[in-house]
Amino acid sequence: MGGSLRLQNSLRIPELNRPELYLNRELSWLEFNARVLEESLHEVHPLLSRMRFLSIFYSNLDEFFMIRVAGIKEQIRAGVRERGPDGLTPRQTLQRIQERVRQLLVRAQEIFYTRLLPALEEEGVVIYQGRRLNRLPREALRKYFQEKVFPLLTPLAIDSAHPVPPLRALEYIVWVELRDGSALVPIPQVLPRFVPFHSSQRYGFVPIEALIGLFLEELFPGRRVREYHLFRLTRDADIEISEAEADDLLQLVERELRRRRLGAVVRLEASAGMPADTLRFLMDELEFEPEDIYQVEGFLGLERLWDILHEVDEPSLLDRPFVPAVPAALQGKANIFEAIAQGDILLHHPYDSFVPVAEFIQAAARDPNVLAIKQTLYRTTGEKSLIVQALREAVERGKQVTVLIELKARFDEETNIYWAKELEKAGANVIYGLLGLKIHSKCALIVRKEGNGLRLYAHLSTGNYNEKTAQMYTDIGLLTADPEITRDLAELFNYLTGNSGQRNWRRIAVAPENLREMFLSEIERCMAEHSPEQPSRILLVINALVDPDMIRALYAASLRGVLVDLVVRGICCLVPGTSVSPTIRVHSIIGRFLEHSRLYIFQSGGELRVWSGSADWMPRNLDRRVEIAYPLDTPSLAKQALDIAETLLADTTHTWILGADGVYRRRREVDPTLPPFSAQLEFLRLRGFPAKEIS
Repeated sequence: MGGSLRLQNSLRIPELNRPELYLNRELSWLEFNARVLEESLHEVHPLLSRMRFLSIFYSNLDEFFMIRVAGIKEQIRAGVRERGPDGLTPRQTLQRIQERVRQLLVRAQEIFYTRLLPALEEEGVVIYQGRRLNRLPREALRKYFQEKVFPLLTPLAIDSAHPVPPLRALEYIVWVELRDGSALVPIPQVLPRFVPFHSSQRYGFVPIEALIGLFLEELFPGRRVREYHLFRLTRDADIEISEAEADDLLQLVERELRRRRLGAVVRLEASAGMPADTLRFLMDELEFEPEDIYQVEGFLGLERLWDILHEVDEPSLLDRPFVPAVPAALQGKANIFEAIAQGDILLHHPYDSFVPVAEFIQAAARDPNVLAIKQTLYRTTGEKSLIVQALREAVERGKQVTVLIELKARFDEETNIYWAKELEKAGANVIYGLLGLKIHSKCALIVRKEGNGLRLYAHLSTGNYNEKTAQMYTDIGLLTADPEITRDLAELFNYLTGNSGQRNWRRIAVAPENLREMFLSEIERCMAEHSPEQPSRILLVINALVDPDMIRALYAASLRGVLVDLVVRGICCLVPGTSVSPTIRVHSIIGRFLEHSRLYIFQSGGELRVWSGSADWMPRNLDRRVEIAYPLDTPSLAKQALDIAETLLADTTHTWILGADGVYRRRREVDPTLPPFSAQLEFLRLRGFPAKEIS
């Protein structure tokens, strides 16, 4: 841990280490997902957008089990009994997870059946199931089944000669109970979860398992089907990579991806009617525990509600589209490098367009004066990525192109492997990362010949080079030609490609080298310069706050009287409003756009110091990833960033407040006198979109 000796000593105060001062990381994440779920009830959103939140809730839960629960179960198997900062052992954490997940699943089904489904039907969107299927023409259903479903189904007998075969993760599987035996029918994921049958209603859908159930006997001619049930497996998807033993990291990641599909079972979801003896059979065959079974009254897994969202063409039921703005500094400028040379440009996506970022790389590829491009890629778009296409074009035009692609970006490994091969084939210098570290920083550096010398241009961001997510995630980006920052980036790329051993930079801070120390030094300065006459303040906008040392530092600052405002979208292990956190407030915003920006703002001694960057305050970001924090030094940029953070703090429409009891409550429920105010709508309004035109 970095920081001065005085601050380090204050962090060792026994009072700051009490378990009740730290919320459990996994349970805090579940509460974040609970807020996502509750947003499906928030009528400020159009109906289909509310369904989208329900779909995201289920999708989030899948990933949580694949990675986080799988990791906890691995700790338990390894005999780990060490308690975390919250005082819980891995086994205790798992028990609480399982209890909370069951509560959330009941809540999700209640929301879907009692609120969303009736609202859909009022709009002419019907899901046919049970007796309702009789309303549809059976021959039309049979025709669809015969032509588009039957050829894709492969019944699998289950008997002494046919044990349970390998079953893919997250694939819906029909357990068929026959008069003279049992069988499995996996449902390929290429089939829609909800099959469109627009009959008397404007929009009608049939769950795929209900359609298959109608005609199951056609898969087993001459045998009688007694009953059927639906289930699905979630498997461990965390890739274990021993890089020290890897001769070829790309091949190793490809091999581990194949193994991921058949990892250990960490969850079995089953329809509520599945018999106990069937569950026991699956449990013995697939080797999981009774507590890993989650039986559901209602639809199994609604993460694929997207099938309905994509089929229903009703603009009034969706968020109204908007056209992102182009910052004034870039409007009407034929040469983006000349615009950047005139002054730093701050981008706030998705309100500001992502097009200038793509154009920055495209212009570099085509400009004859550009000699080299260096860039990190953590997550990017699929085969149509404008950024990667521009990098490939730059190689073809003879420029030196160096790309650091993080092959271990979870669930984007296949996309990154594809682009790594394509860029290598084109002739780019592709680096896969550092031993033992993920490269999570987002930056691009352009080397351009100007006059008799070279000038460097850079883009730094909190978000990925992904045109698709740039329309849905809020992020902060910076276009700059600042000679010190760009020189720092040049040295950072040398650090990444050549393992230079550099420890300090002029203006930026880099994890795992000195980023933690920088943050702790800023907190200590706020403490040292705080006084009643000139109070200090810390304002953070981050995705997650987990790191115990950073939490203790914020507690120490609060005890000194420093005002601490935190906007933490997801996990927050800090407990505000206690005896050691009297001046700390924690907000969480769940809205139309995923809050992904990161701002680190420190005010003390009459000075405003603003940073942005790629790191959350988690041990993995500060200690096990390459992250960058960069200063927003110019008064205009610092004010822009502060205004963004203050606007987020002012939100009352989408904000949840974390209480000293560890419970999140909607802000206007805590204080009903507050007028409605949406920060996200305000950012749109500031770019010329009238509130009345935006849902």
